[in-house]
Amino acid sequence: MKNKIAGGMNRIIEILRQYQSPNGSWEYPFETGISTDVYMIILIKTLELNEENLVKLLVERILSKQEENGSWKLFYDEEDGNLNSTVEAYYALLYSGHFDKKDKRALAARTFILSKGGLGNSQLFTRILLNITGQLPWQTFFPIPIEVILLPQSFPVNFYSLSVFGRVNLAPIMILLDRKFRVRSPNSPDLSDLIVRGELGSWEDDFVSSRSLLNIIEQGVKGLVGLPEQLHMAATEHAKQYMLDRIEPDGTLYSYFSSTFLMVFALLSLGYSKTNPVIINAFNGLKSMKCEINGFTHIQYTTASVWNTSLLSSALQQAGLSPTDPMIKQANKYLLQRQQYKYGDWVVHNQASLPGGWGFSNVNTLNPDVDDTTAALRSLASRVPKSTSSRNAWNRGIQWVLSMQNSDGGWPAFEKNTNSRLLQLLPIEKGEFLLADPSCADLTGRTLEFLGVYTNLSKNHPAVQAAVKWLINNQEKNGSWYGRWGICYLYGAWSALTGMRAVGVPSTNSSIKKGVKWLLEVQNNDGGWGESCNSDLQKTYVPLKESTLTHTAWALDALISAADRPTKEIQAGINYLLEFLEKDDWTTDYPTGQGMAGGLYIHYHSYRYVFPLLALAHYQRKFPEN
Repeated sequence: MKNKIAGGMNRIIEILRQYQSPNGSWEYPFETGISTDVYMIILIKTLELNEENLVKLLVERILSKQEENGSWKLFYDEEDGNLNSTVEAYYALLYSGHFDKKDKRALAARTFILSKGGLGNSQLFTRILLNITGQLPWQTFFPIPIEVILLPQSFPVNFYSLSVFGRVNLAPIMILLDRKFRVRSPNSPDLSDLIVRGELGSWEDDFVSSRSLLNIIEQGVKGLVGLPEQLHMAATEHAKQYMLDRIEPDGTLYSYFSSTFLMVFALLSLGYSKTNPVIINAFNGLKSMKCEINGFTHIQYTTASVWNTSLLSSALQQAGLSPTDPMIKQANKYLLQRQQYKYGDWVVHNQASLPGGWGFSNVNTLNPDVDDTTAALRSLASRVPKSTSSRNAWNRGIQWVLSMQNSDGGWPAFEKNTNSRLLQLLPIEKGEFLLADPSCADLTGRTLEFLGVYTNLSKNHPAVQAAVKWLINNQEKNGSWYGRWGICYLYGAWSALTGMRAVGVPSTNSSIKKGVKWLLEVQNNDGGWGESCNSDLQKTYVPLKESTLTHTAWALDALISAADRPTKEIQAGINYLLEFLEKDDWTTDYPTGQGMAGGLYIHYHSYRYVFPLLALAHYQRKFPEN
């Protein structure tokens, strides 16, 4: 077994050595289905840009993903198909000019859309796309006025009550809603035949149950000093400036596709020309996120260079590579250059801290997050005793991570204490993902694992004890934990168990025992583990019925952390990894990350290397005689 494990680890190491970029990073794709490809076509056509070759390439990828029944799916085992993805794909293909309504594939897509109730049943972001590009009329009533952006932070509900992801997307949406902006190009298709009923519903119907919260907002807006016209102009200017002040060096808004796309349309609504440098730079920034996957061109939602590099470099070091290995030296040089020195929105709720975190993408300079920061610090840990610059970066990073702990004891992703219960009353689709940034098991567990393994912070430190208490209190009845940023309960269980074990919680602890018991109960007959994205939608564990390398590695790593000997279940998991390390089928393309349940699922191409390598390395280190 020892030789097989060493051989498996070496195979992964050589693959990673081959794919490292000259700047030291790993630029594995951040793949999110077809949505960004679709929106890119619509953006190109709306702006009337000469990008026909890119349009053709994106059309090819979209068509390659169509199902036999005419639909498009978000993930392999999504039942039947996804209405929003199908509406968006059908729209973009028609708009491209390379797809005719009489095409068999178009007819199949149209039939599917109508069978699901047509455009009127599409979700928030899809409907906004259809609104701003002139395919659906804006609803006449929206209860949240743009003046909300002027409410002071002392007010119970204000713009900074939202998560940063919510703000950067809602700032342009608020402008667009307020102005009821619509733009069509000469080649816009006509989707009116997909409206099943003349009545498309009303925002007013959706917000009836939120009347008490809306009354609070209304009273707050009425309390603002100034004439209504002046307040309206000030709010619009504030929303515009909020966007412009957060444009990254590549021209994108916070390096997210969705917020950048919406910003372009918001600026058009404010009178910016299609050739304005801000709009052209934004488009070029989105275009720079182009990558190739299996011979097809894909526009990424963002780049994952910092995340990939941090995870891979630290995993390689766990597997025995020396910090002086050229691969590690180059990776750590890259990471040191990506530490952030600017104050981002995180400082609003965390005013006592200095900057020091890391972000997710290659160009991110304003939006650090806890997970990327601890991942980067894991990679840099070996340099700290020998390098003053690394030690300074380390100290700033540690301080920032500790300062970001929520008052409930857990850790969020981007901002401290941004989980207003009042905002949860708003019936906005996917609001829990769009509006809030709560403590979560994956961030809390992974932060604990970092603190326990890589720092000398006392296990009795109040921050550690508060986090352990949060994890114990937020364990599911079946013994698992919900992981917000991965799929899903396996991700949460792995994070929580390895985190608690790293800070000294004994294997005999009832919470640890329950977590281990659950993992053993959901192990597959082939020795592996696999979880469906449906878990995220149904808020309960749903097995994938097939094992994946990533899920298996997470479960296995958690069991190894809790075991004092290699059990038969652990051995079966190790055997699965070693047998299928080079597997290449739908399970190796299956999303294991998510950004918005039912809307955004992520296939991290680096994960099939990162986590099997970690699990094998941890097994080898803990059980060297096996």
